[in-house]
Amino acid sequence: MRMNSSLAGSTRHQSDAKPEDWEATYRQIVLYDLAADIELGFFLAYYRNFAVPSIAATLHRNGEITQRPIKRSYDTAIVTYELICNGLDSDRGRHMIRLLNHVHRHVPGNNDDFLYVLLTLLVVPIRWAREHGWRVPTPAEESAATRFYQELGVRMNIGTIPATFPEAEQFFDDYERKNIAHSPGGAELMASTVQILKSRLPAPARPLAKTMLTAMFDDDRLTDALGLPRATQLSKATLNAVLKARNAIHRRRPLSTKPHFVPGKEGSSLYPNGYRLDDIGPENIMTPASEPNHEPS
Repeated sequence: MRMNSSLAGSTRHQSDAKPEDWEATYRQIVLYDLAADIELGFFLAYYRNFAVPSIAATLHRNGEITQRPIKRSYDTAIVTYELICNGLDSDRGRHMIRLLNHVHRHVPGNNDDFLYVLLTLLVVPIRWAREHGWRVPTPAEESAATRFYQELGVRMNIGTIPATFPEAEQFFDDYERKNIAHSPGGAELMASTVQILKSRLPAPARPLAKTMLTAMFDDDRLTDALGLPRATQLSKATLNAVLKARNAIHRRRPLSTKPHFVPGKEGSSLYPNGYRLDDIGPENIMTPASEPNHEPS
């Protein structure tokens, strides 16, 4: 999902940021310094949930992804960016947290399932940026990102949240080792959602959508679980060459001072004139999350 036509970048770097600046530090890399790569990481994290049968079954039963895949994908990204852009304790941030708690109130799953979904947003983008970004995230940036999701998890009543990025990686890897597997529901969710990627590609490239996607995955178990063809050495080499050329060009260009996302002005085909906060969320939830009766318990 492309939030803004600008690439990542800013003249400000956060490697020397004070510990209490964790929210500003994370915002900086998401909206400026590593924006394109973090966005792609969010995109890949979204698919990860389909590879866990218990999570896939819940998402499939809900019906939002299979019935409205474009809205669900865009709304998920908007919620994430709203929280990062405005801050967890801002008015807009609190609205989005109410929405998340409202949506998940009757969703089955144990604490590890909810924690895994949360940590996909932390681990997958940081790992992608480490491997493919025009620069690697600094330790301070990784710590700030970890603190952001720790604080978000507390506000969502998720317990036992890792305090450091290595601890988050350990939980993430252990969980996937135990839980990733193919399921019919996960494959159907993947088939519905991959159409979004196809729709954003030029017509001649659309048949290659699955090949492009699997080349970006870091684990063949994930590819198999999602019912996709495994990436070939050629597709991986092509992807790496394209990213290497992109990064070389990026390093020579002035860094952008425009944010990657502007709240309320998403500008996609789904919301061409922007969106209101109450536009965001599953359509099968009838009561707006902004109502006082639906504050998280």
